[in-house]
Amino acid sequence: MQAMTDIESRATLVDLGARVRAWRARRGMTRKQLAADSGLSERFLADVEGGKGNVSINSLEAAARALNITLLDLLQDAPRPALARVHNLLGRLEEGQLDQAYGMLASTFGLSDAHGRERRIALVGLRGAGKTTLGGQLAAQRGVPFVELDREIEREAGTSMNEILLLHGQAGYRRYERRALLRIAEEHAGGVVMTTGGSIVSERETFDLLQSHFHCVWVKASPEEHMSRVVAQGDMRPFDAARGETDGELSRSAMGEALDDIRRILASREALYARADSVVDTAARSVKQSLKDLERAVPAAKDKLEAA
Repeated sequence: MQAMTDIESRATLVDLGARVRAWRARRGMTRKQLAADSGLSERFLADVEGGKGNVSINSLEAAARALNITLLDLLQDAPRPALARVHNLLGRLEEGQLDQAYGMLASTFGLSDAHGRERRIALVGLRGAGKTTLGGQLAAQRGVPFVELDREIEREAGTSMNEILLLHGQAGYRRYERRALLRIAEEHAGGVVMTTGGSIVSERETFDLLQSHFHCVWVKASPEEHMSRVVAQGDMRPFDAARGETDGELSRSAMGEALDDIRRILASREALYARADSVVDTAARSVKQSLKDLERAVPAAKDKLEAA
């Protein structure tokens, strides 16, 4: 009987470790970043994610706060009862019926109420998909401003992204993010194209806010293309843990580890990204081809509507 208890305890620890790892991937945080924000050691977090060692409630609460979730979120993944009923109902619908249900819910509960939503375009997706390149070109074609949400968050906080996270953690960063979102929506009622950070979809309230004021497009790519583009940009965040210790170059094994990180993050966020109004897949597509796809994926520009 004791052996059975040990087996059950081990299974619980393994499941808990998987939850911590999944939430960290969804947030796009390295283990080092989670350690810094939570006050826990990287070694301890590695043991937790590996299903080893004893875990106290206090340490779990610290990890949950750093991930900007509740302890309950970390310990269970069951939805609220009412949400579960809605989910079960929607699960019986066909694809066309789901689109119809989405439109009815949006109309009834105000998702589309924000004035000018169709003229404000937000590009979501993991870094390396081509959001900045495509966003800048789309904005130029539509004759509207192009903004990067990360830069606007820094403007809101009056300091750099790294400093925001260092001083205020994930929760503080998300507060500045929501303020910046509302300000951009208010300042650009006539139209704007905006890129967002890859992890914005993992914050339910923030993503709901984004979708209520912007037409959202998921710009996606294959994990390999995300990786190659990020490497070409010379910016490996959030994959710094995979760097070599000599000159900052990535070894072959570290490249494989970083690619695995990208796959995990994409897998953990795929259903969230899929909530966007439309999808543009840049895999094996040129910038010109992807821009054409993006033009078709967004509502017509204001001047084109008036000309029609």
